[in-house]
Amino acid sequence: MSESITGEQYALSAGPYQAVITESGASLRELSHEGRPLVLSHGADEPAPAAFGHLLIPWPNRVDRGRYSYGGAEHQLDVSEPAKDCAIHGLVRWASWKVAEHEPDRVRLTHRLLATGGFPFRLDLEAEYSLDPSEGLRVRMTVRNPGSKTAPYGHGAHPYLTVGEPIDNCTVHLLADRYLPVNDRMIPSGPSEDVTGTKYDLRTGPLLSDRQIDNAFADLNRDGDGRVWVILSGGGRTVRLWADESHPWMEIYTADNTPDPREGLGVEPMTCPPNALASGEGLIHLDPGTEFTGTWGIVTDS
Repeated sequence: MSESITGEQYALSAGPYQAVITESGASLRELSHEGRPLVLSHGADEPAPAAFGHLLIPWPNRVDRGRYSYGGAEHQLDVSEPAKDCAIHGLVRWASWKVAEHEPDRVRLTHRLLATGGFPFRLDLEAEYSLDPSEGLRVRMTVRNPGSKTAPYGHGAHPYLTVGEPIDNCTVHLLADRYLPVNDRMIPSGPSEDVTGTKYDLRTGPLLSDRQIDNAFADLNRDGDGRVWVILSGGGRTVRLWADESHPWMEIYTADNTPDPREGLGVEPMTCPPNALASGEGLIHLDPGTEFTGTWGIVTDS
C-alpha cells in the first residue's frame, strides 16, 4: 500500500473548524471553517508549493548568500534558493517530525535538529496545533537548546490566508508603522522606513488592488492582549491571523510568484527580519538549557 509523500496526516476538528497537519515539516496543509478554506492548501501527495503552511526554523526568510558569522566563526549554509543566491526558510520544513500527542482537536509534534556544517548547533523543536470552536487555530512553537554552546535562532510561519477569491478584490488591514525595503535579491537594503504615503500603509485596511508586496513590517501595534492582527476581507468573508509579542515582525507577501498567483495572501509572523543570521537584528541567542516559545493563530468572522 502506497503512502503519502508528505508522511502522516494529522486531522483536527473542533466545532466548525477542521485542519490537517503533515509529518513533513509539521506543516499546516489545510484549515477550513464550515468547509470553506481559510488558507491555501495542497494535496497530501504533493510537496507544499511556495512554502504553503511551512514552519521556518531556525531562521525565517533569507540569509544573504547563506553566509553568516557567529561565536567567532564563519558559517556557510547550503544555498537553497539558487536564483537569488540565498539560503531560505530554515532547515526543518521538509524534515520528518514525530508525533508526541494527537487528540481530536490537538496535535503536538517534535523534531531534533542536529548540527550541520552550516549550522553547528543542536536544537529540540516542538510545534503544537490546537483548534477551538470559537477561537479557531492556535499554534505554539517552542525551541530548547540542549547543546553545549549558545545557538542563534529565529522562527516564522508561512500560511497563505484566503477568502475564496483573488486578493486584488480584498482589503488588508495591518497596524504596522514601518516596513523593511529590500533589493532585487530580497535582502534588506537599509533600515526600516515609515509606511506613510506608500503602498505599504495598510493601517486603514485599503483595497489591495494591484499592490505587489513582499516585505517585512515592524513597529506593530497590538491589542490589549499583546496581539498584532492581519485581517483579510473580501466577498463577504474575513480571515484574521494574530501573533503574540514573541513576533515583532510580520511579512506580507502578495503571492505573485506562486502556482496560482494572488489567490491567497502570505502572512508570516516572524521573530526577526530577513537576513537576521547575518545582520544579527532581532536574532535570539539561545543559551544552553534555555527555551523560547512563540504563539500565533487564525480565526474567521464568517
